[in-house]
Amino acid sequence: MKDLIIIGAGCAGLTAALYAARAGKSVLIFEKESIGGQIASSPLIENYPGVPRMSGIEFADHLFSQVTELGVELEIDEVIKIEPQESVHHVFTSNQKYEAKAVIIATGAKHRTLGLDKEELLTGHGVSYCALCDGAFFKNKRVAVIGGGNTAITEALYLSTYCESVTVIHRRDSFRADLSLMNQAESRSNIFWIKDTIVQELQGDQKLSGLKLLNTKTNSTSSLSVDGLFVAIGHLPQTNPFSGLVPIDSEGFFDIGEDCKTPVPSIYVAGDCRKKNMRQLTTAVADGANASMAVSNT
Repeated sequence: MKDLIIIGAGCAGLTAALYAARAGKSVLIFEKESIGGQIASSPLIENYPGVPRMSGIEFADHLFSQVTELGVELEIDEVIKIEPQESVHHVFTSNQKYEAKAVIIATGAKHRTLGLDKEELLTGHGVSYCALCDGAFFKNKRVAVIGGGNTAITEALYLSTYCESVTVIHRRDSFRADLSLMNQAESRSNIFWIKDTIVQELQGDQKLSGLKLLNTKTNSTSSLSVDGLFVAIGHLPQTNPFSGLVPIDSEGFFDIGEDCKTPVPSIYVAGDCRKKNMRQLTTAVADGANASMAVSNT
């Protein structure tokens, strides 16, 4: 029996564990993959308050050490089901059943990838999934953004303040982004547009140097020389095992507000798996703190 079980050892889950342990709660975290979540793959963090420069894995290691020193336990296992009970919730992993008075689901989300050769190799070496995180590294350089929604156009606008040029590549001939965003982007002299086109190949070995493009209407190919590529084609929330327990929106995110409380008493959600306007390190840790304080106040 634990006071709190947390599902996911990303920044939201670890922050929740930190607050709960400091409040005297017994805490068990389950993680099926790696400690730290998405931030662990970031080569450099420069936008977290009070941390001028630090690698993502370094940040995750510090946070993990901080919580384990407070007695938080970690199990590398996948939670496959939660059965809510009146006073104690049953949490099932692939190996065993556990019990807890409260549960925080902090399973996060993954960036949608292009599924191209070299994509994983070049991530952090020219390929990025977050302009707010990495845009400053491409000051006065040429970059491309993949996508056609609000996220892609917002990324392009942000990058245009740093970069020499920003080329937006979209597989369709029209964009899904809001008109106000499109008007802003189209007014920027250093934002360029390539429609009806997909990225067929990433060029470069140790560092991205360019893109091979395929026009989906003419089947013609072309090359674009860039220093950076920002992939903005959405996220894949890791919510499936709990979608029958907690409401989800049309994109699969938990449809839960800032207080992180679900309709099920003593079950909460936190982090990138929750519906929100911005997914950043700061918003993940804020969710973890909110969810944990909600546990402590019940």
